[in-house]
Amino acid sequence: MKVYTITLQVAVNTLPLSFHARDPVKVARALLGMDLVHLARGRMRSGRIVETEAYLGPHDLACHSSKGRTPRTEVMFGPPGHAYLFLVYGMHLCFNVVTGDGAAVLIRALAPGEGLEGVRTDGPGRLTRALGLKLGLNRAPLDRPPLFLARGVAVPSRHVEISPRIGAASPLKRRGFVPAAQPARRRARKSAR
Repeated sequence: MKVYTITLQVAVNTLPLSFHARDPVKVARALLGMDLVHLARGRMRSGRIVETEAYLGPHDLACHSSKGRTPRTEVMFGPPGHAYLFLVYGMHLCFNVVTGDGAAVLIRALAPGEGLEGVRTDGPGRLTRALGLKLGLNRAPLDRPPLFLARGVAVPSRHVEISPRIGAASPLKRRGFVPAAQPARRRARKSAR
């Protein structure tokens, strides 16, 4: 019996870390249409970002960094373009892109891509579960495997809606999403209302 080693090679145009070093509202908008990719155990899983929320830093009371620097939030004060992962209620993992100075962008939904066919990715917990993300990826730079952001497609402003954040008491309109690109299950629920 012969044993072969196969290396997965992916040619993608990853976003440089400097892409994220700006106002989180602008980063949240710019991330719409980009691809989030996770390579693990020789398997690629990816999805196109279709919903984001900007968290503006220590002055934003809905932002984790508003409580100051803690071991949990330290990554938010670090260099832009790194992953900030945390658990909600100890069970739902959420993925954020750090923009620096205590600010970050929550990725709320993906349009399923490679390796995610037929999988629900409409929600922060669902998308991290579908991608196979773990807390060990917290602080990972997002410009190289195993977890990275890649150029996807430009989303024209006419296809983007802006609304208040979900679950945050602030009326600030910091949530951006692409309604036509939302996973079918979410569109079906909204149209049934």
